[in-house]
Amino acid sequence: MLAHGSSVRANLFYGAPTRTTIVRKLIDAGYDVWAENWRASIDLPASSWTLDEGAVYDHPAAVREILARTGSPTLKAVVHCQGSTSFMMSALAGLVPEVTHVVSNAVSLHVSITRLSHARLRTIVPASAPFFKGVDPQWTVRPPATLNAGLARVAALRCTCGSKVCKAANWFYGVGGEVLWLHSNLDQQTHIWNDREWGFCPLSFFKQMRRCADAGYLVSTGQLPQLPQDMPAAAATLLERKNVRFTFIAGEDNICFLPESQRRTHQFFEEIDPGRHTLHVIPGYSHLDIFIGKEADREVYPRILAGLE
Repeated sequence: MLAHGSSVRANLFYGAPTRTTIVRKLIDAGYDVWAENWRASIDLPASSWTLDEGAVYDHPAAVREILARTGSPTLKAVVHCQGSTSFMMSALAGLVPEVTHVVSNAVSLHVSITRLSHARLRTIVPASAPFFKGVDPQWTVRPPATLNAGLARVAALRCTCGSKVCKAANWFYGVGGEVLWLHSNLDQQTHIWNDREWGFCPLSFFKQMRRCADAGYLVSTGQLPQLPQDMPAAAATLLERKNVRFTFIAGEDNICFLPESQRRTHQFFEEIDPGRHTLHVIPGYSHLDIFIGKEADREVYPRILAGLE
C-alpha cells in the first residue's frame, strides 16, 4: 500500500512521465500494489483535516479493505511525508497490526524543520487564520478571490523557476530555496506534469505541525481517544513486540523536513529494537524527488524494495 503526503494525491506514485514510476517498479518486482487516496488527497473535497483523522479513520480502513479484497493476512506499506506521519500514528495506536514492513520517506515519529520554517509556523500561520482556511498553489493560476491571488503572488516571487505553481508550492511548505525537490532532479516533462499535482492544504494541518515541531515529535490534537497522548512511549511499546520492520528514507538536501527527522527516529528505534530497522540518507535528493526524480528508479527505488523484503 502506498500513502501520499498532503496537498497531492495517489497519482504521484504512478502518474509522473518519468522513465519508471515506483508503482511500475513494485509491479515488476511481483507486488500487488494499492495506492491510497486518504483525506489529504486533492482528489477529494477540501476539508480541514488533521493527521489524527487520517490515522484513525483512513489508513486502518484502507488496510482492512485491501486485505479483504486480496485475502492476504498481512500488508507492506510505502508512506510519504504526512502519509508517513499519520500512518506512524496508526501504527503506534495499534490500528494497523497487519502491516509487517513500512518504508517511510522524509518524516515519521520525530519532526525537525529549519529555524525559519518553524518561525513561520509560529507567526504567519496564526496571522493567516482570520483570512484563509488553507493554502493552494493553484491560486497562482486560478485564484478564487482577490485576497487569495495576492497571497499567491507573494508565494510566487521566489526562486528562478518559470512555473508559478512550482514556486508557490515550494514557498508554502518551507523556507529557503528548493524545498520540495531539487530542480536538477526533475526532467522537463515531469516538472510540467507536477504543476497539476498540487492543491489545497488546510491551516488545521499547519497548526498541528507547529505543535509537532515545538515538541520535536508527533503530537495528536487530543480530540480522538484512539490515539496515544505520548507518541514516543507508544513507539517503545510497539517496538518491544518486534512484529514490524521500518526503513527510513531521507533526502540529504531536504529542507521541507530535515533529514535529522529520520535520523532521530531511526536512532530511537535502534536503541529499543537494535538491528531490525534501516536508515538511508540519500545524497543529492530532497523531498518529493525521492519518488519523481529522473534517476530515482536507479538511485532510490532499490532501497525501497530492499526495505520491503
